[in-house]
Amino acid sequence: MTHIRKALAVLAVALSVTALCTGVATAGEAGAKAVLRYTEHGIPHIVAKDFAGLGYGYGYAAATDNVCELAKIYVTVSAQRSRYFGPDGEGYPSLSEAKDNLHSDLFFQQVNDSGVVDRLVAQPAPLGPRPEVRQLVSGYVKGFNAFLARTGRSGITDPACRNAGWVRPISEQDFYRHFYAITVTGGLGFVTEGLFATPPSGTTAASPGTAAQLSASLRDGLGQGGLGSNGIAVGADGTAAGRGSVLLGNPHYPWHDGRRFWQSQLTIPGRFDVAGASLLGMPFVMIGHTADAAWTHTVSTPVTFGLFEVPLTPGDPTTYLVDGKAEKMTSRDVTVQVRQADGSLKPVRQTFWSTRYGPVLNDVGGFPVPWTAKSAYALRDANATNLRGLNTWFELDQARSTADIVSTLSRTQGVPWVNTIATDRAGNALYADIQVVPHVTDELAKRCSTPVGRETFAADGLPILDGSRSSCRWGSDPGALEPGIFAPSRLPQQQRRDYELNANDSAWLANARAPITGYPRIVGDQGTERSPRTREALLTAEAGGFTTDSMKKMLFADHSLFADLAAPDLAKLCASFPGGQAPSSSGPVPVGPACTALANWDHTYTLDTRGSLLFQRFAVRLGGLPRFTVPFDPKAPLTTPHTLNVGDPGIRQAFGDAIAELRTAGLPPDARLRDGQAVTRGGERLPIHGAQNFLGVLNVMTPQWDPARGNIEVAHGSSYLQVVGFGGRACPDSSTLLTYSQSANPRSPYFSDQTKLYSRGEWVKGRFCEADILRSPALRVVVLH
Repeated sequence: MTHIRKALAVLAVALSVTALCTGVATAGEAGAKAVLRYTEHGIPHIVAKDFAGLGYGYGYAAATDNVCELAKIYVTVSAQRSRYFGPDGEGYPSLSEAKDNLHSDLFFQQVNDSGVVDRLVAQPAPLGPRPEVRQLVSGYVKGFNAFLARTGRSGITDPACRNAGWVRPISEQDFYRHFYAITVTGGLGFVTEGLFATPPSGTTAASPGTAAQLSASLRDGLGQGGLGSNGIAVGADGTAAGRGSVLLGNPHYPWHDGRRFWQSQLTIPGRFDVAGASLLGMPFVMIGHTADAAWTHTVSTPVTFGLFEVPLTPGDPTTYLVDGKAEKMTSRDVTVQVRQADGSLKPVRQTFWSTRYGPVLNDVGGFPVPWTAKSAYALRDANATNLRGLNTWFELDQARSTADIVSTLSRTQGVPWVNTIATDRAGNALYADIQVVPHVTDELAKRCSTPVGRETFAADGLPILDGSRSSCRWGSDPGALEPGIFAPSRLPQQQRRDYELNANDSAWLANARAPITGYPRIVGDQGTERSPRTREALLTAEAGGFTTDSMKKMLFADHSLFADLAAPDLAKLCASFPGGQAPSSSGPVPVGPACTALANWDHTYTLDTRGSLLFQRFAVRLGGLPRFTVPFDPKAPLTTPHTLNVGDPGIRQAFGDAIAELRTAGLPPDARLRDGQAVTRGGERLPIHGAQNFLGVLNVMTPQWDPARGNIEVAHGSSYLQVVGFGGRACPDSSTLLTYSQSANPRSPYFSDQTKLYSRGEWVKGRFCEADILRSPALRVVVLH
């Protein structure tokens, strides 16, 4: 009887989809907009007959899992956080670096008042959304609102927003504002706090600091959002079978708030079929695969904004000079409503100032660039007019080859701040940093950089140009869709049959056998030291012989290259301390079993390893200490630098401090990783494998350390994982895992189920083809009318 019921259920699903997509509707499917077929772990396979229906199904399903997180996004981009949460609460770091709700609201209200998003939406493609994208967005908004209408605020089960006044129906404008906020994350969103600049009231000149300080601030600030990734594309020559391909997609993103991924499959039979994940609220697949091609993204090295220093006219700090002629700054007064302690609302006003280059600012990621009586700094964000990414991902969702992917990236020019790594059924592997990049050539930087800009451009690719000369504006290429950005032909890309990869370093060593050179400095550096994680990825890829299974095992082996380079020397140092006492900042500490644990450690961050947690706490403390005695050699980039600098007093003290830190947390020096690194979900403690980026572990996990308990939560790290193989079967061989699970709702069955899988080192079987979907033991069907 069980088999009969299963067969009938499968038949009913097949009839539902057929009826929907052919127009031959049964009584149950008459007027259906979409069919949601849920397989294991709440992954929806959404089928519709058109893009409006597809968006509708996506919006409804996404809201079912994450209505509170989505509502937080929409209250943020509509500049109403202070109205509902008060002005002093923390801003929303998923969308900007605003320090509190008030500054978040003022920033987004300024964007909204400028009308920039509305103007971009009003344009036809390629600058504005193409018609199918508009249909997807319209459907998405209606689907989200349909879920809310069905449940009402009181019917929401997530306690984070049940009965909350800030949960409301949304408009298409809300959606486009959200996408725009994602696009400018690396520019306007990064410098949010600096935009609250006011004209100087006196003649005293503030110090701008040094170029080295600005570079450090830039690197630290751009890394605060927890965005990173690995992408490894293995072509036919790198596979065990010598044909097909294997792709690893491993974005490292925050585990909380609005930068979560959500997984789905989107299908219009015979026209559109793609599976993967997207950031919350984006009704298309951003990292995923079709039947014949797969892709992922990694955060790239180009700084997508630049500064201009403009001289001011004496006695008037809001008038600046270009080519000797005076120009008045423009100003915009912005007002938001702020909740008071008694519940009443009070308007708060802020004036934002701007030049021909962009807004005036006084800070870049915590580094002061002061507005003085003599000069001011203005920012230009290359993504400030970019809504084209909507078209980019829509077209990627139809790719059949790596050639299609390059064509899409080049034609739409909408990728804002990521690389693309891809494979296809024909056995090709692709690396492409075809994205929005400020058109600042090396020649322009040499001719127009300010004294500080000469140093920041060389060190980090940040241009600071002389705004007093119109000839110092960003350049243009004939092949670019808009002035001020490089054409795709000027940006690095490479296709091979062995492998291509990226782990957030520049394009130079996407393949160790074929370095990419000749691109502008603003795109990235060349011939420089690679991070331990990049070296780990390259050494792994060089070994070849990949299958989908071996790729999954490799990622969850949690191997640390930095441990290979330093742990043996550290174990010897440990054994050499007189009397078994290591120096620390609070006096000598006994090393106990630390030396044996380090000597026997296999240099992985799997759960039962001993020595791994101690080495992690040691590495956290190294900071800017000189780590190695053998320096980087550009002729040996995979093996240098190396040899731990055990003679440095700071390194010796870091080891003792790590032992003391573990003991304070109630952990012995030889504690297993599982004893000191976990998250708690629904009252259940789930040990978490993996480790930080600086340890050279591909499976990055950035835990939050509690001095009394150890690592008790994950801030950011591996998020949506996918391994996709193309071989002899018509259906892709795929496995996925959403480390923090599909839903942020603690009352959902999909709140922690995949987190438990991750803890155990398990994956979810990909179900892309129709037969695989229908065979799912968890198959559940929802028909939306």
